[in-house]
Amino acid sequence: MALIFLYFAAMFVFAGIGAFYGIKKAGLEPLQTVNKFMIYYLFADMMMRYFFQKIPTLTIRPLLVLPIKKNTIVHFSLGKTVLNYFNTTHAFFFIPFSIILLINGYSILGVITWHLGILTVILFINFLNILINNKDVIFGIVATIVIGLIASQYYKLFDITIYTQPFFQGLYEHVWMVLLPIFALVIIYYFTFNFFKKDLTLDERLHIKKSLATSNDLTWLNQFGTLGTFLKNDIKLLMRNKRAKTTLYMSLFFLFYGLIFFPQEIYKNSVMQAFAAVFVTGGFLINFGQFVPSWDSSYYQLMMTQSISYKEYLNSKWWLMVIGTAISMLLASFYIFFGWDVYITILAVGIYNIGFNSFLVLFTGAYTRTAIDLESAKGAFGDKKAFNVKTLLFSLPQMIIPILLFGVGLLVDNLYIGIALIAVFGLLGLLFKSRLFMLIEKIFQKEKYNAIVAYKQKN
Repeated sequence: MALIFLYFAAMFVFAGIGAFYGIKKAGLEPLQTVNKFMIYYLFADMMMRYFFQKIPTLTIRPLLVLPIKKNTIVHFSLGKTVLNYFNTTHAFFFIPFSIILLINGYSILGVITWHLGILTVILFINFLNILINNKDVIFGIVATIVIGLIASQYYKLFDITIYTQPFFQGLYEHVWMVLLPIFALVIIYYFTFNFFKKDLTLDERLHIKKSLATSNDLTWLNQFGTLGTFLKNDIKLLMRNKRAKTTLYMSLFFLFYGLIFFPQEIYKNSVMQAFAAVFVTGGFLINFGQFVPSWDSSYYQLMMTQSISYKEYLNSKWWLMVIGTAISMLLASFYIFFGWDVYITILAVGIYNIGFNSFLVLFTGAYTRTAIDLESAKGAFGDKKAFNVKTLLFSLPQMIIPILLFGVGLLVDNLYIGIALIAVFGLLGLLFKSRLFMLIEKIFQKEKYNAIVAYKQKN
C-alpha cells in the first residue's frame, strides 16, 4: 500500500505542477480553468470515498471500556478521518499548484484563501461520506445526478460549471467567501458528531432492530439443482456485501465507458470502437470473474472438504458472468444513438466476452489468490497479490484480440467483416466450452492448496 500511495502522490505532484503550464500553453487562464472543472473533481472524490473509505466506528469500541468521555472518543475518532489517505493525497496536487500560482504573480492572500477553501470543501466531503456510508439509495441518486450533469454538459444541454466556477473563483477574488465552506464544514461536523455520539454505546450497536421480514430466498433457482444453489449464494453475496456491491457499481460505470469514444469522430470506425465495447459489455465479467474463487476466500478451506466438484462450482460462476454480460448488452442499447454499427460492435464484443473472455478471467482468477473482505470495499483493489505476471499475461488478450480482429475488417475496408470475426471468435469459445472447462478445472485443482495457504494470510 505504501508503494501505491507513493505512486499516486508522485502523479498528483506532477499534475499539480504540469496543470498550470499545460493549461496556459493551451491559451487558457489556469486558475479559472481548474475552478471550472473543480466540481467534477470533487464529485469523483466523493464517489471514490464511498467505495473505499472506511467509517471510523470500527475502531472506537476498545475505547468504550476506558474512563474516557464520550465527546473525547467521538472527536478523536472523527479527527482520525481527517488524516486519512483520501484527504492527504489532495495536498500533493493543490500545494504544488498553489506554489506555482504564487511564483507566477498571483495574489498571496487570494491563493491562501482559495487553497483553504478547497481544503475545507474536501473535509466537508469527508464527513458527508461518513454520514451517507452504506446508504445505497442516496448514493444511487447522487451518482445518477452526476452522470446526468456530465452528459448534459457534453451534449451542451446544461452546463453546471457556469454556476459552480464563480464560487471557486470567488474563493480567490473575495477573501470573505472562504467563510462559506468553513461554516458548512462546522455544520456538517456538528451533525456527524451528534450522529456518532447518539449511537456510541455498545448496547446501541448490539441492539437488534425489528423490521418487516422480506422473502429473498430465490427459491425459483432450486429447479436448476446444484447450479441453482451456487447461483443463489452468489446473487445474495452481490446484494448484501459492500465489496460485492462495489463490483456492481463499477460495472454500471463501465457501461458508460463508451461515451468517451463513440461520440468522437476521431475514434469512429477505428479499433478503439472494439476496445471500448470490451468494457461496456464486460464490466461485470472482468470485475467479478477475475476474483473467482477469492469471493469465497473466507470459507474456501471448508468448501474444499465438501463433496463439491470444481466443474459445478465454476459453471455457476460462468453462468453468472454470462447473465451479467447479457444484461449489459441489453442496457447498452442506447448506443444505437451513435449508429447501428456501434451497437452491432457492442453485441459482437458481448458475444466475444461470453465465449472467450469469460473463460480467460476464470484462468486469471486461479492465480489471483487474494483474500477478499466482503464487509469492506477495500481489499482486492489495494492488494499487491492481486497482480502478478501470470494475471497480467491473461489480461492482455482480453483487449488485444478484439482489437486485432476489428483491425482485420479495417484493413480489407469492410467494418462488418471485423465485427463478424469478433462474434465468430466468441461462438468458437462456446463451441469448445467443455474442453475449456476441463483445462480450467485442472488449473484450479493444481492451485487449490496455494489458494488455501494464501487465503489464511491476513494483510
